[in-house]
Amino acid sequence: MSRLDRQSFLGANSDVILDAATIGIVGHGGGGSHLAQQSAHMGIGGYVNADPDFIEDTNTNRLIGGTLADVAVKRSKVDIAERLIRGLVPNARIISIPDKWLTAVDDLKLCDVIIGAVDGFQEREQLERFARRHLIPYIDIGMDVHDLGTNGFLVSGQVILSMPGCPCMRCCGFITDERLEQEAKKYGAAGSRPQVVWSNGVLASTAMGLLTQILTPWYRDPPRFVYLDYDGNRGTVIPNKRMALLKDHVCPHHPPAEAGDPLFDVRTQSFAPRPAVSSITAKASWWRRTWNRLRAITG
Repeated sequence: MSRLDRQSFLGANSDVILDAATIGIVGHGGGGSHLAQQSAHMGIGGYVNADPDFIEDTNTNRLIGGTLADVAVKRSKVDIAERLIRGLVPNARIISIPDKWLTAVDDLKLCDVIIGAVDGFQEREQLERFARRHLIPYIDIGMDVHDLGTNGFLVSGQVILSMPGCPCMRCCGFITDERLEQEAKKYGAAGSRPQVVWSNGVLASTAMGLLTQILTPWYRDPPRFVYLDYDGNRGTVIPNKRMALLKDHVCPHHPPAEAGDPLFDVRTQSFAPRPAVSSITAKASWWRRTWNRLRAITG
């Protein structure tokens, strides 16, 4: 019995499929650390992990796998993720990028799925646009805590699956020009954002369910567009109303003509030379062979 036997309902070859898969996890704070842990438990074999930050004391309330000893040595979040993954998948194929994900685009291009656990709308849009261009499914997770004044606080979040050709985060109204403009005005002055471990866990677990539907055959007809709202106060995850309204919607923001690497130049590619063609003496035509024989007979 292998350690993955209890998830064999995912498909006869699900363990092989998951081991062969490579996922990109961008952001390894609260949500991203849950993703790294759960994907390792699932048996996923390949990872591209990107995050420029190092663990701090205030991260330890939610960063899965992080310890006070890591804080003392200022360990990078991607190193913590790699250690966590290798504890379950010793031979995992891991590329750790302790930098912004834009420095890892060549590695992210090779991923089967990319999951973003980032803070800003601009970075989300850039990630989704990158994934769309390279025809890679993108899953976005995020949470926030809203101060309601005398009514306390509201913990909310979202999980969005963005597939090539299907509705995007602009189509569903999650990313808008107004939100991007407001975010740009507050750039550098946002301060610390409230985060808690349980809400990150709910969102990451939901994203892992979508990831498993994409990679394995256990769920026969998985939705190609998902927009789920999380209410941490009520403890619910429900479909956003726009999910049904956009069921057959064709995304106008990422047309097929934009797919492909804009920096690809066939002139700069190195190709292996073709095997040399062996020299074969051409066979003479029938009339030439007859003429040669007659000449030999007549001298």
